[in-house]
Amino acid sequence: MRALCESTLLELWERGLSQGPATRALALLSAATPETSFDALASLSIGRRDAELLSLRESMFGSRLDCVAQCPQCGEGVEFFLGVADLRVDAPAPAREAAPLTHEAYRLWVRPPNGLDLMEIEKFPDAARRRCALFERCLLAAQCDGQDIGIEQLPASLVDAAEIAMAEADPQADIALQIACPACAHHWPAILDIASYLWCEIHAWATRMLREIHVLASAYGWREQDILALSAARRRIYLELASG
Repeated sequence: MRALCESTLLELWERGLSQGPATRALALLSAATPETSFDALASLSIGRRDAELLSLRESMFGSRLDCVAQCPQCGEGVEFFLGVADLRVDAPAPAREAAPLTHEAYRLWVRPPNGLDLMEIEKFPDAARRRCALFERCLLAAQCDGQDIGIEQLPASLVDAAEIAMAEADPQADIALQIACPACAHHWPAILDIASYLWCEIHAWATRMLREIHVLASAYGWREQDILALSAARRRIYLELASG
């Protein structure tokens, strides 16, 4: 995986402002792994994509993730940190054929969602519609009494069971945390979305970087590309001089 230079990262951040989360994630991976085609990256399961994003995040910002959550019971802010190694899941080897799910007279085949699926459903603003569209894309086939049927003919309980099976087949895609509030001792589960987490870090970094560029450009008349070419240590010293 190639390290992203600051100018490239700023360009990705600027384009990402008008993109959805799934598109941003694939754009980052595509820039960091130019030897892999975009289509190949988009076909990765979400778990495999997230494993790659964890590696990218570690190369950019280190192995420690500083997290903040709000207790749903008392509203207290809870700060904690995680290690990249703590978030990695040993995924099972992919099956050669999709294993069917059976329930009474029903039989269906599903696959875990991939990056392209998430990109395609981003156009739907409603969460329920996105869920339905995602399941429809991941449903390979469905039968009742041996006859092919459509998704609208599946009972809701079977759809729920199929979604659970899809998640179990790609465990890295669903990083579940158990958080404890030190103020009221309440415990609650939370999901860590590494794609969203990394984007928040990149957004904070880009905002800070643009401020630094503004200060140095105003003080010395330098171009943005000249400022980005400076090492972080030299840039910091110039910032101190400019503000002194």
